[in-house]
Amino acid sequence: MDNSVYNNPLTARYASKQMSENFSDKKRFTLWRKLWIALAESEMELGLNITSQQIAEMKKYVDDVNFEQAEKYEKEIRHDVMAHIRAFGDQAVSAMPIIHLGATSCFVDCNSELIIINDALNIVKEKLVNVIANLKNFALKYKDLPTLGFTHLQPAQLTTVGKRATLWLQDLTMDYYNLVNLQASFRLRGVKGTTGTQASFLELFDGDEQKVKELENSVVKRLGYDKVFAVTGQTYPRKFDYNVLSVLSQIAQSAYKFSNDIRILQNMNEIEEPFEKSQVGSSAMAYKRNPMRSERISALARFVVSLPVNSAITASTQWFERTLDDSANRRIVNAQAFLALDGILNLYLNITENLVVNEKVIEKHINAELPFMATENILMECVKAGGNRQELHEKIRVLSMQTTKAIKEEGGENNLIQLIKKDKSFSPVHGKLDKILDAKKFIGRAPSQVSEFIQNEVIPILEQNSNLFGRKSEVNL
Repeated sequence: MDNSVYNNPLTARYASKQMSENFSDKKRFTLWRKLWIALAESEMELGLNITSQQIAEMKKYVDDVNFEQAEKYEKEIRHDVMAHIRAFGDQAVSAMPIIHLGATSCFVDCNSELIIINDALNIVKEKLVNVIANLKNFALKYKDLPTLGFTHLQPAQLTTVGKRATLWLQDLTMDYYNLVNLQASFRLRGVKGTTGTQASFLELFDGDEQKVKELENSVVKRLGYDKVFAVTGQTYPRKFDYNVLSVLSQIAQSAYKFSNDIRILQNMNEIEEPFEKSQVGSSAMAYKRNPMRSERISALARFVVSLPVNSAITASTQWFERTLDDSANRRIVNAQAFLALDGILNLYLNITENLVVNEKVIEKHINAELPFMATENILMECVKAGGNRQELHEKIRVLSMQTTKAIKEEGGENNLIQLIKKDKSFSPVHGKLDKILDAKKFIGRAPSQVSEFIQNEVIPILEQNSNLFGRKSEVNL
């Protein structure tokens, strides 16, 4: 690494090698050569004057991109595609006259970008499925463990640790189907020519429209695809980039919500992200265990969530058949959206592999609030035993106010149950309080909801993607 210039932290710190390589120049320009070969092969099969020797020579150098020569040409002519055509032609000399025959720059630029995006989506899908699998195991393990629910970040009725995890899971299952739907409609730009009319190819084939259609089908099939955009200008619709970034944004939103929940739970000492033996939490406060992985998810997610509007502006300002103000922008936005999300999913995997649940702390927090929640049950039991509902309600209200004052003004513990035990009006329940205060009586159908949700919503996703299991976290720093 050259430490005298700016290095992108997405590749240096956060994204995996796999995702970084997917957006590398090596992959992009190798794809350009594969596209030129697929075009030449298809043109030869349809009768153009191209020889098998020319094809063979192109294939010989498909992975041997002479980057320095291409960079030299680009500095001279200020055109990246033409620079790489010349560099390729310097190697595959006999093929030089037919490289890029009939095509425009966007033949290689757009089709390669789409392939790279689709490959990146496959990487995202694999990691997303493994996060879902991790959370599924976590939710099932803790489906019966009561915990305080929170609305408005204030203690509310009890839920379970596993049920809360299903909320994270449900966000991800929605994201999964959005990603699958995006890929189901995925297509290449195809072979469309300068303004999308295929005029240059029609000229090459002497006005034979059927051959032009066959050419496009043949090229995309050689690249492993079967769908193309039916019509384009010079580029594939930039609106597609917005669709892609919207899916990435939604995954980032789900991770953001999860990371914020973990950060709050770690503050409460209830659930903690992994903390390695030699990890330092603070340069000043050696005792600290900061939720740095969750905080990093939040930071990267904020970036990804902000990007779709950029693509929306690009899509909406493409004049007629195309303008070039999209190019420099997209070089940054598309790649960095995937690199950042990859970093997010690496962290999400790492955290969900080793979440720490402090059950005694959770129980302590429940016990601090449960007496208030149990007052209705206590009231009902006393009424069943012949008590006056209105009189008992007033007594509970008064005792509750005394307890609240002791907690808030004196820093005391919740002693409501002790006060109830001393009041003879509640004698019918004095022997039943432990049973009434069983936290599991306050969690409703939470355990069943966990089991049902996982069986009906999560297991089908995991069964469809069993070949993707086993992805482990990759956190560089």
